[in-house]
Amino acid sequence: MDGLLYSKVEDRGRIRIVTINRPEVANALNREASHELEAVWNDFAANDDLWVGIVTGAGDRAFSAGNDLKAQAAGKRGPRPHTGFGGLAMRFDLAKPVIAAVNGLALGGGFELALACDLIIASENAYFGLPEGKVGMIASGGGVQRLPRIIPQKEALGIILTGRRVTAEEGRKLGFVNEVAPVSKALDVALTWAEQILEQAPVAVRAAKEAVHASLDKPTLEEAIRTVYPIHSTLSDTEDFIEGPKAFAEKRKPVWRNR
Repeated sequence: MDGLLYSKVEDRGRIRIVTINRPEVANALNREASHELEAVWNDFAANDDLWVGIVTGAGDRAFSAGNDLKAQAAGKRGPRPHTGFGGLAMRFDLAKPVIAAVNGLALGGGFELALACDLIIASENAYFGLPEGKVGMIASGGGVQRLPRIIPQKEALGIILTGRRVTAEEGRKLGFVNEVAPVSKALDVALTWAEQILEQAPVAVRAAKEAVHASLDKPTLEEAIRTVYPIHSTLSDTEDFIEGPKAFAEKRKPVWRNR
């Protein structure tokens, strides 16, 4: 994509890598940056050739330190994008998987952005936190809602109410970090995960993601299991549904076509 001021975009085959590119302010985002990122992710969602997304931050200091408070204090305010912080925090209709490659600080909106992703790979120097209370605010981009749905409620409240920072290793033990990577290697490890995802049929991956998230809203396990979700209902009509068993029988790798 051309004309980007706050981010960089690189497409590697089926993978889109989105880098928040404001290292001078620890990759904090103002409203303009979030609107730009919304357009980037809209383009990713609409592009049939892209199957997995990765979001990271420029440099090793920060993934994103959250909202650009200096810009806000200077009166540079405006409406947030419909899809929330970083174009992802309030996006609930993206079927394609997205991985957060977290290097350094992921605070406030930065943590909320990571939590909105399907997987989190964190470098050893990563720190997570929701410190909005320290500046008289609340984590309004989904952090206080998502975190207690991912980790035990008391653990989540301990992080939210104190605003303390959580290390990458603690995040892994709590369950919101999938893997801890060496410093400067979070993106490399995220790419490894992305390649593993690409070994699966893209429609099947999206159907599974949809079923996971939609089933959490069902009141009983039986209803969650018996419900046929929209993408799942179309899976058997795809070419890939035939290609998978065919490739297995022929003892070869499947060639997915996303149709």
